[in-house]
Amino acid sequence: MTKKTNIIGLMSGSSLDGIDLVDVDFWNDGKWHIEIVAKDNYDYDDDWRKKLSDAFYYDKNQLQNIDYQYGKLLGQVTKQFIDKFNLKPEFVASHGHTIFHKPQEHYTLQIGDGQALANECSITVINDFRTEDVLKGGQGAPLVPIGDKLLFSDYPICLNIGGIANVSYDIDSQRIAYDICIANQALNYLANRLSMPYDKDGLIAHSGLIDNKLLTTLNSHPFYSQKYPKSLGREFFEDNIKPLLENRYDIANLMATFVEHIAMQIGESVMTFPETSQLLITGGGAKNKFLVERIQAHTKHHVVVPSDDIIDYKEALVFAFLGLLRSRNEINVLKSVTGAESDSSSGKIFHPNK
Repeated sequence: MTKKTNIIGLMSGSSLDGIDLVDVDFWNDGKWHIEIVAKDNYDYDDDWRKKLSDAFYYDKNQLQNIDYQYGKLLGQVTKQFIDKFNLKPEFVASHGHTIFHKPQEHYTLQIGDGQALANECSITVINDFRTEDVLKGGQGAPLVPIGDKLLFSDYPICLNIGGIANVSYDIDSQRIAYDICIANQALNYLANRLSMPYDKDGLIAHSGLIDNKLLTTLNSHPFYSQKYPKSLGREFFEDNIKPLLENRYDIANLMATFVEHIAMQIGESVMTFPETSQLLITGGGAKNKFLVERIQAHTKHHVVVPSDDIIDYKEALVFAFLGLLRSRNEINVLKSVTGAESDSSSGKIFHPNK
């Protein structure tokens, strides 16, 4: 049994529900093992939720400012987390918050200035895990599959449903992963129109009727017939999904239709997997009981919903693991997933100013 390494992972997803913080012990005895020591969530207040949403439209100077301010916020939240649970992490690994993701233009932006973060919490920080891969011609996403492969290998298919749904699995011992479709970005947008943060358990969607014309329109988008590697960002929602939803007021029907769309696209994405297998679902969508039911209806695989700790903190946990691999100069971004010219040991390291 090798020595344990303790790391804090930070994750902020596109659904704008807050910052996930998890403190994890990692060790390797020929296989990687994990133990969650502490976990917490910081909910964004209305001001930060608005700023993070509006940043999509900011100019360069505004982006530089929010990058720094958000880095300070991450550092302050991390320090509170450390003090609350009396933690002693070796370093912090932060995903940041994605504002732009345009891999076709060799550009991606996750704000949360690493130096500001390190200075606020007084601990070394590793962040910016996507840029190197994008510069190598890759999608810079998804990044979680290395964690799926090495930490959750008991499950042949790993599905994460956050703002965007993505899947990962092995083909001929090579990890394949890609974004499937917009998920909670659309469902939460519709819930917000009812002055609700989200549709708890999918009850509103369950009460609605499927609009088959809209469902056909959603399912016919060319993205779904593209071969992987492929990834999605806020841009896809703004340009392709939101215009179909924004001028209609039958919210329950729109939710029912979009849930069916998500479930159908997920079913399509794992249809060719060679055998009936366990399909692990994590991310906020795993708590949407109606969505999980519809996914099960559209796949032959056995859907597994794990403990809340894994549902809620898997992405933050995996970013802690990406930071660990980076600290060891080991591969943490796979070209088989992103389409880059080579694998990477990606991430920038920032030490706090004394």
